[in-house]
This record gives sequence, C-alpha cells and structure tokens, in this order.
Amino acid sequence: MKTDPESVDVTIVDGYVDEPAHFGVPPYISTYPRYVAGALVDAGIPEARITYHTIDGLRAEQSRWQDVEDADLMIYVGGMTVPGKYVGGTPAEPDEVRRMAWIAEGVSMMGGPVRFGVGEANEGGIETARDDLDFDFLAMADVEAAAYDLAANGLEGFENRYRDVAEETRWARKGAFIVEQHPNHPDYLIAELETSRGCPYRCSFCTEPMYGDPDFRPPESVVDEVDALSDRGVRNFRIGRQADILAYGGDGEAPHPPSLRELYGGIREVAPDLQTLHLDNMNPITVVKWPEKAREGIRIIAEHNTPGDTAAFGLESADPVVQEQNELNVTAEQCLEAVRIVNEEGGWRPGEETGSGPSLESTTDADATRRLPKLLPGINLLHGLKGEREETFEHNKQFLQDVYDEGLMVRRINIRQVMAFEGTEMAETGSQIADDHKRLFQEYKQTVRETIDNPMLQRVAPAGTILPDVHLEYHQDGKTFGRQLGTYPLLVGIPGERELGETIDVAITDHGYRSVTGVPHPIDLNAASMDELTALPGLGRSRAGDVIVERPHSQVADVDSALEPFATVRRPGGAD
Repeated sequence: MKTDPESVDVTIVDGYVDEPAHFGVPPYISTYPRYVAGALVDAGIPEARITYHTIDGLRAEQSRWQDVEDADLMIYVGGMTVPGKYVGGTPAEPDEVRRMAWIAEGVSMMGGPVRFGVGEANEGGIETARDDLDFDFLAMADVEAAAYDLAANGLEGFENRYRDVAEETRWARKGAFIVEQHPNHPDYLIAELETSRGCPYRCSFCTEPMYGDPDFRPPESVVDEVDALSDRGVRNFRIGRQADILAYGGDGEAPHPPSLRELYGGIREVAPDLQTLHLDNMNPITVVKWPEKAREGIRIIAEHNTPGDTAAFGLESADPVVQEQNELNVTAEQCLEAVRIVNEEGGWRPGEETGSGPSLESTTDADATRRLPKLLPGINLLHGLKGEREETFEHNKQFLQDVYDEGLMVRRINIRQVMAFEGTEMAETGSQIADDHKRLFQEYKQTVRETIDNPMLQRVAPAGTILPDVHLEYHQDGKTFGRQLGTYPLLVGIPGERELGETIDVAITDHGYRSVTGVPHPIDLNAASMDELTALPGLGRSRAGDVIVERPHSQVADVDSALEPFATVRRPGGAD
C-alpha cells in the first residue's frame, strides 16, 4: 500500500448531505468534498491524484466504481439529518454505501453528517442509528480534519478533532478545484458557503448545538473561498451554512451589521459576475430582540443579494406547550413580528421606488419590477416533537392564517416530521409521537397547501412575474419542468417537451400549491404552440386557436393588449 502523500491516489465519493444548515444535493455542492480535497492537497497529495465522483455519477457509469476499488484511499461523505425530496439528485442509499466499503481495496473512510446515524429512508417520523458499514475509519468530528491527519500519518489513523479557521481557510481555497469534476459544473452548480457553526440555543431535535456555541469565520476567509470558486467558474453561491446569518460576526446572538457589509460587499467585489447570491437560516428571535440592528442587517443583505432569496425561520411550532417542552426560542407572536420586519425591509422587487435601499441588481431592465422579491422569510414547522397534541396543528394553522390575513409574504412553508438522532433530546422520544399523528399530519399538511400555500404563492409571484435562467430538468405529462438556481427555487412547469439542459426565461401564468406554470418569456405569438398560447392568462383554447389561424400578427395589441407583459411578435426578418 502506498503511503507517501505524493504517490497516494484518492477517490472522494459524494453521497450528498442535507442538514439544518447545509445543502449538498445537486445542484448544490456542499463544503465537505471541497474541504476534504483541500485538506488532502494541504497534506501533500497532488490535485491530479484526487478523483471526485457524485453518487449519481457512479450510478450513471458503472465503470467509475473502478476508481472506488482501486484508490489507495477512498473517502465517502454523506448523510441526511433532515427529511427531503429532491429533483437534482438522489442521495446515496445504505446498500450503495456498503458496496463502497466492500469493494475498496485501499483504506476506506466515511464522514460528514452520516456520523449522526442513517435510516433506510430520508423521511420524517423515523429513528436513525449508526449502521455497521464496514469502513476502516469513521470520522466522528470533521471529516476534512480526519482526511488531513490520515494522509499526513501515512494512512495509519487519526484522532477525531475539529478543524480551526486557519485550516478551513486554506482547505477551502485548495479544494476549490474539485468543483470542476462535478457533473453540473459550471452552469448548474451552486456552492454552499459556511460562515459559522454551532448555535447558542438548544432545541431538542437539532444536531447543530453539537458543534457548541457559534464560531464565526472572518469575512476575508469566506470571501477568499468565493474568489477561489469563482476562478474555477462557479457563479452561484448560497450562504447557507450557519444557524443565523444576522448574528454573523458578532457575539453569537445579536446582529452585527458591519460584518455583514464586509462579507456581502467582499463577495460582490471578488465575484462581480455572480448569478445567484442567496442565504438560508435567520433566527426570528434575533430579529425581534434587536429590531433596529436586524433591520440594518436585512437591508444590507437585500442590497447585495439576488431576487428570490429566502431567510428560513425556525418557528418549528406555534403551540406554547411544544415550545416549552422542546426549548424552542421563539413564540408565534414573536415570529409574526419578525415576518413583518423582513417584509418591510426585504420584501421589495428590483426597481421599485418603495424599496428599502439601492440594490446591486440592474434596474435598467424594464421588467425588473416583475422579478421575485429580494428577501422574504420562510417558515419551518416541525411535527412529532415532545408535547405535540391535536391542538398543536390548530395553533400552526392559525399562525399561518394570521400571516396571510395581514397581507404579509413568506416565500415557502416547510412542514416536516422530526428525525430522531443520537445525541439529541429527541432520541429519548424517538418517532413515537410522529407515528401516532401521521394521519392527522397528512390531513393538516394538505389543508395548509390548499388554504395558505396556493394563495400565498399568487401573492409572492403573481401572473406575469419573470423568472430568469430557469434550468430545464425533466419531462412529465407532456410538460417540461425546471427551476432557477437558488435557496428554495420555484418548480416551473412549461407546456410541451423542450430540450433538457437548456436555460430559458419564464413568465408565470398560473399557480399550484408549491409550483407554478409558465411560458417562455417573451413568447412569440407568431411561433408559439397551441399549448403555450392556451397557458396565457385569459386567452383560452378557443382564442388560442384563433391566434394561430390569424397569423402572422404585426403587434401584440392586435391580439389582446392584456398579453403585453407576456408576449411579443417577430415579423419576417426577425424584427419585433
């Protein structure tokens, strides 16, 4: 077995991660494989000897499993600590992970959130355990630190430890090259960025407190990582790896606007051509305890981000009994006030005069005001927690109704059941409460979709809203479905089967519960299909047929002036 770092061949397999503050299922790429690659380079292993595969890549080409078998060192990163459904990729199944360990002829190591345990399905209302997956090593702290120490120690072993900021800064830059081996690079890839780990609060179900109190990376460390990723072609970024973006750079709880301005301003400086800059978690208790500082921080974010950004609020439950028994840190009333504040400071659209301040987004586009709002809250509701009862579901529905009745906007409502992990208080309760309430949970979830999600989506993204750069992903029922890159992108259904992999601008024409229907923007009335024309608001199938029969049209108004926001006409010679 080769142990000299300069001669060691490494295969990194990305089985994808999904944590409360960390996305890694495509189109996202998490920090884990990038930092592992950077740590290995820092330990002396040349970039050329490091091969990176996603689990979907292994599925697509069976010959790639040879890299798993032949590597001197095979490192698997993966693990899901929140339930989810995914379009861009499918997380590794336990049997696939076992296969890696069985066929690897060299040293094998696994790490990431998989250390908290695995289940047979990535869904709520289940219990997890650390399965015997037959790897030589399991990293019970930072997998990147373990990778560095293992390589530096001649593949003999390591002590479980967490990396420090200096190591993270080096490894983030040195490992940026790995993105070029991702199947989605560069056009359909969004890089997850970490600003901190840990949380000052101790909610019963969450794995984040296991990292301790918040530990922040300085702005220059994050900006340097963006610079390195940008040099490798990445144009989409999500500042998602933190418990609370507003607390960044401060004492761990209160907002610290100067650090936010240095962070966001620095990112924009080193990646001026970025296409996406979104975030994830924002703690509503931070917004209401320090409202003026929070408002300033939200304004800074909305100035620098790209439209459609979402600040996920972990309300978890509006039931005071559940809040108390699970040490949740925000009440329903406080969360409602936080929703108001984010709406006031971030809920404007590019080009609107009523916006909270200038935006780095271009406002010269006549369609700018028809984009999604710059920054809206999202609401996380979690079921199966200690103390849950039938009244809990009524408390949650009433909270959501209050948000809607006030005319406020939330970008998305995430309703899920708890996953019980070793090391959290919920491990004692397990999935019993969630199991007992599954029927009630499904009925309640459907009610929310019908009474809140659909009308809220119409408010956030009314007909005529333009979604630039929608990536077309799959066909179903005669339609093509796609999404923008972003934190919680809308799923868009477009009439007809268009070529997958293309990127088009779309104008929204209709709404489902959590998805929308749209047509290419602007749609050419002289070339559009019957299905596309029928999807235009107010046109209908009969009038769509007339439009086709009466072609060519010289101007949109000849058909219906109400179609001006959606359509154009291209006359012979290509002129509009």
